[in-house]
Amino acid sequence: MRVGIVCPYSFDAPGGVQFHVRDLAQELQRQGHEVSVLAPADEGTPVPEVVTSAGRAVAVRYNGSVARLSFGPRAASRVRRWIEAGDFDVLHLHEPMVPSLAMLALWVAEVPVVATFHTSQERSRALQVAYPLLRQSLEKIAARIAVSEDARRTLVEHLGGDAVVIPNGVYVDAFTAAAPAERWRGTPDAPTIAFLGRLDEPRKGLEVLAAAAPRVLAHAPGARFLVAGRGDAGRDAAVEALGPRAASFEFLGGVSDEEKASLLASADLYVAPQTGGESFGIVLVEAMSAGAGVVASDLGAFRRVLDDGAAGRLFRTGEPDDLARALIEALDDPAGTAVRRDRASAFVQQFDWTAVTEQVLAVYEMAVAAGDALGSEEALAAVARDERAGWRRVRRTAGGEGA
Repeated sequence: MRVGIVCPYSFDAPGGVQFHVRDLAQELQRQGHEVSVLAPADEGTPVPEVVTSAGRAVAVRYNGSVARLSFGPRAASRVRRWIEAGDFDVLHLHEPMVPSLAMLALWVAEVPVVATFHTSQERSRALQVAYPLLRQSLEKIAARIAVSEDARRTLVEHLGGDAVVIPNGVYVDAFTAAAPAERWRGTPDAPTIAFLGRLDEPRKGLEVLAAAAPRVLAHAPGARFLVAGRGDAGRDAAVEALGPRAASFEFLGGVSDEEKASLLASADLYVAPQTGGESFGIVLVEAMSAGAGVVASDLGAFRRVLDDGAAGRLFRTGEPDDLARALIEALDDPAGTAVRRDRASAFVQQFDWTAVTEQVLAVYEMAVAAGDALGSEEALAAVARDERAGWRRVRRTAGGEGA
């Protein structure tokens, strides 16, 4: 198949959705399909070979984070040219309700469309605002995918309809085979506890971990907390909150994919203290694949990834004392932690990219078959013409090309 994938978020500061898109494209290519990805990226930003840059993005706050998005007449022109040049059998749009490239692609699409929804929110003002603007275009979506039950629930409650749940993917074998690094290995007297996440985003939970650390260190004075992620302000706030305990925290900054795998393979425990806004928990799957014992907040997405606690310990979200309890129990009960690790190593196989891509391809085939059966190309073209006319009106109102 010729597959066009649109990522709404910029590769200038890649996160979970960008990595998902990159790895899916790579696995589709490995299986013999022709793939092109369109995504925002500034000039000079290194992007995978499969990615076509749609130009610069603008940072906006979205879902408790900062997203870099590309929108406007100039971006729309780039989307249209890329689609026309690609001659795709199917368009796979990620987060089409986010005001970025995927939304623009939905407006002009004339081939079967598959949409993947990643966001998990109880209430989303962005979706409420976007729905009236996209109500007609949503009819173009032949099949919907949600990366988790939480993302599916968000979709159903805000947009109606339904979606098939296909989880995020991980190259399980790459993490299983990762070589530990001696500098990150723990010992019985000095166990290592790893954390990965953007330090400036409160929902990633570094503040919760910092508040739990004194109790953990009182019980295990030699414990080392290995903190990977960017964000000077978040690091400085944690250091200030920790006071004299800050020496037990080693801030590693941003890490490469290889370093991340090595860190997870080296640590005794991986801790995920996120407080919300998580639809899946990909880093938990990575940690489980690498053989780390996992301690995570009991968010619905994390609970499902951890097989309701059978593959890792859970604690009450946002409660430092309960996090400290779970970490101490994991350190004091190596046999129980090993049992959970064994369960995790089997449970993660369902998230391997080989299995996930097979499910995605089945959805593509269903979307294309439905389009053929319904003669949808003509109908989609008519809707697209209406959308382009509406976009031209918006463009005239805006007074030119814009960003």
